[in-house]
Amino acid sequence: MKNVLVTGGAGFIGSDFVRCFVERYPAYTLVVYDKLTYAGNQDNLRSVSERPNYRFVQGDIANHEQVRAALDAHEIDTIVNFAAESHVDRSILDADAFVMSNTVGVHVLLDEARKHGVERFLHVSTDEVYGDVENGYSVESDPFEPRSPYAASKAGGELLVNAYHVTHGMNTIITRGSNTYGPYQYPEKILPFFISEAMDDRPLPVYGDGRQIRDWLYVRDHVNGIDIALHQGEAGEAYNIAGEDQRINIDVTHDLLTRLGKPTTLIKHVPDREGHDRRYAMNCDKLRALGWQRQYDFDRGLAETVAWYRDNEWWWRKIKTGEYLEYYNRQYAARLAAAT
Repeated sequence: MKNVLVTGGAGFIGSDFVRCFVERYPAYTLVVYDKLTYAGNQDNLRSVSERPNYRFVQGDIANHEQVRAALDAHEIDTIVNFAAESHVDRSILDADAFVMSNTVGVHVLLDEARKHGVERFLHVSTDEVYGDVENGYSVESDPFEPRSPYAASKAGGELLVNAYHVTHGMNTIITRGSNTYGPYQYPEKILPFFISEAMDDRPLPVYGDGRQIRDWLYVRDHVNGIDIALHQGEAGEAYNIAGEDQRINIDVTHDLLTRLGKPTTLIKHVPDREGHDRRYAMNCDKLRALGWQRQYDFDRGLAETVAWYRDNEWWWRKIKTGEYLEYYNRQYAARLAAAT
């Protein structure tokens, strides 16, 4: 492993991977390949932009010619694919971009990687492919039951990865992460959204009764899990990366308001999201057997996350304009008008 193409490397988890790897593996060259759509942000990579083992290429994973050019120009031997449309709410409003990036784009990457002779292809996926988990914990061999356009498009991408392993013998790995949070997360996701809104004393739209359960995984723990799967995982296998820290959404909301010193009157219960999964939970014994252990429990991770958004308004305030406000109004205006 020498030249690593990190698709979606200007996004939330991808940029943490890059910031980690340029320090941890100075012998690797990290080539970020990102389309720079609304959630791709080169500010996320500012701290490593001058590092000698960092490169940046703007491109679309669904474009054969652009992918091929990047693979050739940088003599890529490894791909780690973070590139994805990732917000369930947006997939309900408009699924086209999700199918193009999360399924078609994965096919294009795989096809060009096969032709180029890429030695290792790691695909980053999600616990949402398992669907709603009423009881117990999902294991890697469980069937997919995606219930949103986002989850379905990610499941489609995974099936293609596995097909290229079986059909063409490609050296592929899949990781499935649980609900990831931390610094540099685009403020449409619940934690940065609620933290930044609460800082401005704006209402927090909580879907339905707020009793949905998510398994929280700090971003660096997620990256460490990908690191272990990339270097030690068995070709053709999938590995769950679970936070093993399940929390109820309304409890998380109360917790962050307490940390910010804001009143609970900011909470507004709004009509629930369509097809909203109630609970996700995964077993990660398979990855743990390779040596992975999480370093952050939710209390520590939330404290550091709240502090980061409080101290880095320069990063998120300029995001919450223009396209962001248009999306906010489409998603929440009518719901807040019907809030209880």
